[in-house]
Amino acid sequence: MSDEPPDNSAQMASTAFRLAALDSDFLLGDSTRGVRFLLEYQKAEERLRAWGIRTTIVVFGSARILPGGSDNPDHASAPLPPGAEPRSGASSAHWYEEARSFGRIASQRGGSLHPSDGVLDNVIATGGGPGIMEAANRGAVDAGAPSIGFNIRLPFEQEPNAYSTPDLTFQFHYFAMRKMHLAMRAAALVVFPGGFGTMDELFEILTLRQTEKAPPIPIVLFGRAYWTKVINFQALLDEGMIHKDDLGLFDFAETAEEAWACLVRKGLMIRQTPERDI
Repeated sequence: MSDEPPDNSAQMASTAFRLAALDSDFLLGDSTRGVRFLLEYQKAEERLRAWGIRTTIVVFGSARILPGGSDNPDHASAPLPPGAEPRSGASSAHWYEEARSFGRIASQRGGSLHPSDGVLDNVIATGGGPGIMEAANRGAVDAGAPSIGFNIRLPFEQEPNAYSTPDLTFQFHYFAMRKMHLAMRAAALVVFPGGFGTMDELFEILTLRQTEKAPPIPIVLFGRAYWTKVINFQALLDEGMIHKDDLGLFDFAETAEEAWACLVRKGLMIRQTPERDI
């Protein structure tokens, strides 16, 4: 009879023996989807709390709008999705610059430059990618303020733009959790022209407001001509699909200054903080 101890290498090598927290096969499995969902909530939540971010101003808009109305994808600080054609032209240049101006104005005047009792308010938050998202984050950089990028992991791997604060640049797998983080601290919403993704996020917030699942916040659609062309809000009312009061859930603006004034008029809470000249 051998004095050698039994070989337990098979047990040691078994995937069942791995610590659950270190077992990527287990953590990425179907049964732990709820755990991953929770982790996506908690990771961003802890970082936002550490920064003292109490409220945000969320800016949505197309990823295809590049600086100067360019049709050169290299002019964006984050790659466009494969096959996405940049939207060139004067209107695109205008929208990009106004989004950038709005990011600067909101950061200067909203309370994100100087914490009060360790709290920052009205911090610019975007989807973190190129286009209008880049412009709004860039405006916050112009003001010397932090800003948030809530990126989403897509098959073509969206990359963050170069202007969101690195420590506040997140990546999500689940659209639902990304939307939740965009919504839960939002004190206001400014929506620039965009496509399916922009409309998805806009109608998410409008529905939350319509159903009173979210507190009242000012919502501004930038560019009346664009929005009334692509969405016939009056037809929704005429067909009885919405109530007349639902048209009061949002306003229109044509400039960054007008958008900011509308937010303030509609009740955006701001602290008196010293402004910085840029």
